[in-house]
Amino acid sequence: MKLSITAPVAALFAAAVSAHGGVLSYDIGGTTYKGFVPYNSAAGQSTLQREWDSYNPIQDPTLASMACNSAGTPGALTATVAAGSTIVAYWNNPWPHTIGPMVVWMANCGGDCKTFEPTGNVWFKINQAGLISGTLSTGLWGSGQMVAQNSSWTVTIPKSLAPGNYLIRHETIAIHTANAPQWYPECAQLVLTGSGTGVPGASYLAAIPGVYQMRDPEVDIDVYSAANQGVTNYTIPGPAVWTG
Repeated sequence: MKLSITAPVAALFAAAVSAHGGVLSYDIGGTTYKGFVPYNSAAGQSTLQREWDSYNPIQDPTLASMACNSAGTPGALTATVAAGSTIVAYWNNPWPHTIGPMVVWMANCGGDCKTFEPTGNVWFKINQAGLISGTLSTGLWGSGQMVAQNSSWTVTIPKSLAPGNYLIRHETIAIHTANAPQWYPECAQLVLTGSGTGVPGASYLAAIPGVYQMRDPEVDIDVYSAANQGVTNYTIPGPAVWTG
C-alpha cells in the first residue's frame, strides 16, 4: 500500500531535510557524477557514491556510520581519475551550516572498492580547512567558505599518490550548537591512475570511527561561550594532511 503525504506533513518534511543534507554530486576530472539520492530506495540507483539514507547528521563519533554515513553500502560504479586531478563536491545549496571545519580523506581499498570495508587505520587527509580568519563564533570557517563557493569544495588529488582503488570521503563538521557537533560524511569510489609511488606513512593514517572523541576539546566545544570569545585558533582533530 502506498502512503499519501498531506501538504502540511510534506512541508514539515521538506523543512526538516532542508536544515541538513550532504554531497549530492561530483565533478571528477571534468566529468559530472550524480550521488546517491537519500530518502529513495537503493534499488535501481547506480552511483559511485556509497549509500546514505537521510539528510540527518551523525552525532555519535563512535558509530560505524562515521566512515561513510548510513548505511554506507558500496555503490555500483567507480570513477577513473588521474592523480593530480581536481574533484569538486557539491552539497545541497545553500548549505545551512557555516561554523565548522571541512575535511577530505582518502583510503586505499586494496582490491575492489565495491567489496571494501574501511575499518582500522586506513584513512588519510588530503585537504582540510578550519578557522580561516576571525574568531570562533564570528569568523570565516571552512564550511563558510564552502557555502560561499556555491556550496562546493574543490580538492586536488596529490599527484604523487600511487595508482589504485580508493575511497574519497568528504566531511563537514558543524559545531554551531554548543557541545553537540554534527558530522556529515559521504564517500565515493575512485580508480586512480598515474605514475606516482607515494603511500602515506603510519603517522598520517587514522581510523574512522576512532579519530574523533566526544572528549576532544575541538569536538566538545561551545564557540559562543564566554571563554571562547576572542579566540582565533582552532585545531582540527586527526593527523596532518598528506600532500605527497
